[in-house]
Amino acid sequence: MIKLEELEKIENYNLDKYISFRERVKENMKNPEWLGDFTKEDLKNLIKIGSKIFVFLKNKEEVCSTMIIPSTSEDIEKFGLDINYKQTIDYGPTFVDDKYRGNKLQLQMTKYLDEYSIKKGYKYAVSTVHPDNIYSIRNLKEDCFEEVGFKEFKRGPRKIYKKNLALGLDKC
Repeated sequence: MIKLEELEKIENYNLDKYISFRERVKENMKNPEWLGDFTKEDLKNLIKIGSKIFVFLKNKEEVCSTMIIPSTSEDIEKFGLDINYKQTIDYGPTFVDDKYRGNKLQLQMTKYLDEYSIKKGYKYAVSTVHPDNIYSIRNLKEDCFEEVGFKEFKRGPRKIYKKNLALGLDKC
C-alpha cells in the first residue's frame, strides 16, 4: 500500500500540468462527470482567493491530487448550510491516477486536508459528490463527514457533505 507521506507533495502545481493530469485521469474514468473540471481561468481566480492545489508525485510521476477552496457566503447559502463561511473550507476535486487506485489515497488526502484545515483555523469542511460515486462517499463517511443535503448544479447532481473539524480529526 502506498502511503501519502511517502510521496512528494507539490503545492499549487503548474496549472497546465494539473489540467493535463486531471484530463488524463478523466479519460480513464468510467464516469468522468464525477470529477469537476475547473478551467485554467477558474483555477487562477480560485488561487487568488486562497485556494490550494496539492499534487502528489512518485518518482516525478503524478499519482493523485486534491484541492481546498475557501468558502464564500454564496457557497454556504447555495449548499443550504447554517454555518459561518469564514470558518468553512471546501474540499475540491480529488482524484487518483488509475494505476494507483486501491491504495486508499483519496481517504489519505482527505485526512491530510483535515489536518491542514485545522492548522489554518477552519472549523468546518464541506464537499460535494456525485450521488453515484460510492467510492468518494465511502471515503468521506469514513472520515466522519455527514450527508447534509442534495443540490442540482450546472455540472450535475451532487450530495453535500459536512465535517465538524472543531471536534478533532477522527471524531464522528
